Amino acid sequence: MNRRLAPGLDCIVAFRSAKVADIVAFRSAKVADIVAFRSAKVACLLLLSVFAGCQSPTAPPEAEQSQSRPVTLALNWFPEAEHGGFYAALVHGYYEEEGLEVTILPGGPGAPVIQQVATGRVDFAVANADQVLLGRDQGAPVVAVTTAMQDSPRCIMVHEKSGINSLLDLKNLTLAVGSGKPFSQFLLKRLGDAGLTVVPYQGNVALFLQRDDVAQQAYVFSEPFLARQQGAEPKCLMVSELGFNPYTSLLITSDSRVADDPELVGKMVRATVRGWRKYLEEPAETNQYIHEQNAEMTPEILAFGAQAIRPLCLPEGADPGSLGRMSAERWEALAGQLVEIELLNQADVWKQAYALQFLSADP
Repeated sequence: MNRRLAPGLDCIVAFRSAKVADIVAFRSAKVADIVAFRSAKVACLLLLSVFAGCQSPTAPPEAEQSQSRPVTLALNWFPEAEHGGFYAALVHGYYEEEGLEVTILPGGPGAPVIQQVATGRVDFAVANADQVLLGRDQGAPVVAVTTAMQDSPRCIMVHEKSGINSLLDLKNLTLAVGSGKPFSQFLLKRLGDAGLTVVPYQGNVALFLQRDDVAQQAYVFSEPFLARQQGAEPKCLMVSELGFNPYTSLLITSDSRVADDPELVGKMVRATVRGWRKYLEEPAETNQYIHEQNAEMTPEILAFGAQAIRPLCLPEGADPGSLGRMSAERWEALAGQLVEIELLNQADVWKQAYALQFLSADP
């Protein structure tokens, strides 16, 4: 049986139902507003974050410009005085001032610096002028952009008591020289049949110390010091006196780098020339650094080497502003000598072997 509410109660139920519905609708609307507000707030925060993120990479241009460019420089031998200017540019911050982060890679016997530069394994290297010409003759696209030494440090070391005062006086002796070296082939051709017994150079002064009738190849800043340390009295006869005088400790790079990145080459040349100037004036700090890289090079031998190198970099009467400079005449003459001893096939290869545009006219 159906039961009906008492009169008036149905009105109350209807009223309360309507009120509940209004409350539910109100609260739903309120929740929706809150959700919408919070969503909008999150969206604004995200937008600000994205905007801030977009701004940071465009931070001051100075920050970008302060980043150093990595550069590799390969040496043709273990670190020693002949590399003093390169190390001075590193130690005294000259490379850094040019925006370069230079890593100097030590060499050793047979260091393939020509091949390393030609194939792009290193950016720059240290080499001698005859190496550059022979490399180009064989197709290696390498070029010299500045030099450390105007005169070659290559010499023949004889005993003071031998009475020999000139290379042309080398007769009836045992001569220790490197087989196949351009300087030794040039020397032997000039000396002709002088009764010499030629033996391989062993890389030390042992044979020289044992016998008075021995002459040997040397670098003026190295072997003579070692011989004196052990009681000998050596005399140095410079190979350059015969006219064979290749630029030494050249800074070389590739043809493509000169063509495609002249700004980098210019920076490297400027800093290197500054380094050599500093080393010739004040070598002590740099020598200490070289000693740390190569313990066999004592501070004493490095000091001796720096003193011996100075007149080779700046010959007597030379303008200090000429440091690092090269001439077409010297390159052409060297090429002719290498053709004469049948080591060079292309007589005109010297024309592409060097670049002068990176050497400033100012000292």
